[in-house]
Amino acid sequence: MNQIIKNARIVLKDEVVRGSVQFSGGIIQSVDTGVCNVTNAIDFEDDYLLPGFVELHTDNLEKELEPRPGVFWPDPLSAVVAHDAQMISAGITTVLDAVSLGEYHDGPNRSKMMGMSIKALQKARNTGVLRADHKLHLRCEYPDPKVLDMLTPHIDDDELLLVSLMDHTPGQRQWMNTDVYRRHHQSQGWSDEEFAELSRKMIATQQQYAAHNREQIVSLCHARSIPLASHDDTIPEHIEQAIQERIAISEFPTTRVAAALAREAGVCIVMGGPNVVRGGSHSGNVSAGELAAEGLLDVLSSDYVPGSLVSGVFRLHRELSMSLPEAVVTISRNPAKAVGLVDRGEIREGLRADIVRVREVESVPIVLQAWSVGKKNKSEITAKNAA
Repeated sequence: MNQIIKNARIVLKDEVVRGSVQFSGGIIQSVDTGVCNVTNAIDFEDDYLLPGFVELHTDNLEKELEPRPGVFWPDPLSAVVAHDAQMISAGITTVLDAVSLGEYHDGPNRSKMMGMSIKALQKARNTGVLRADHKLHLRCEYPDPKVLDMLTPHIDDDELLLVSLMDHTPGQRQWMNTDVYRRHHQSQGWSDEEFAELSRKMIATQQQYAAHNREQIVSLCHARSIPLASHDDTIPEHIEQAIQERIAISEFPTTRVAAALAREAGVCIVMGGPNVVRGGSHSGNVSAGELAAEGLLDVLSSDYVPGSLVSGVFRLHRELSMSLPEAVVTISRNPAKAVGLVDRGEIREGLRADIVRVREVESVPIVLQAWSVGKKNKSEITAKNAA
């Protein structure tokens, strides 16, 4: 079906133009400037037309599967569908669902979550109920003794586009200051003795397994050309290790020093949308806005707030004097490129018709509609698939 959008402010890779976009068969056929007189075209009334957002790291699915600590939703498929609805309503047309492999302080829940997540995502894809394009991002807590057993069955999954290396041991990376670690997890209600014993066990496990597991994960991914991300880089040694391991992405570096070294090495820098919108990190790490102002930001991730992508982009544009195209590529072209998705990320002839309508209401950007491969906010479930 041929569709035309007219009277739109179209955000291209390097400029904003007023014009029209035609697409059919899920592919953009033309982008034209000026007035379009087609009567049955969709009139955007001067709203923005952005490329569909590409999300590399969202924790949102976990919130649907475990809405309260230790409380798991009994129907994982409905949880995935609810998660998908939040993604598409936020303008996210491609999402790498970040699934955790391994545990740190929360017992067996992470392992249970992994099994639920992957099975439910696979079922949702097969039944055609998803509106966004869901890919897989496996977050490997590499000090966990069982992490390789968890990763290996899924390493050849066609939907796996990213593997990240994580270490949440007290005294490591984001939690180099153990007092900050404890304050962040104060809801656990640990006594001094309990926290000391937990830390001792986690540190001992990390020292025994982390180096070997990390080496094996890196090897598995390189053998399959799967991009790798290093999570919570904090000190120069973290970036140096990432360079040696040919890691492509630095996810949420916690310091300016780490981000600057990543930039020098050509490593893609990912920061959180909530960090931009809030004006700083919730855990005391470096401000994403400050990094953006210094040219040390490539990709925004919604992390734990899906709506932070559109809000973050317009904040970068309005408050940090970044051009709108420069800001938009951080949620479209750049993340797509980082994981090898060459068929999307721009409004350009020949690419997927993943597009988003945005209107500013009292200076607040609102996603009004989203099209994924030319389909507007609509799952393609069939009677055969539903059965």
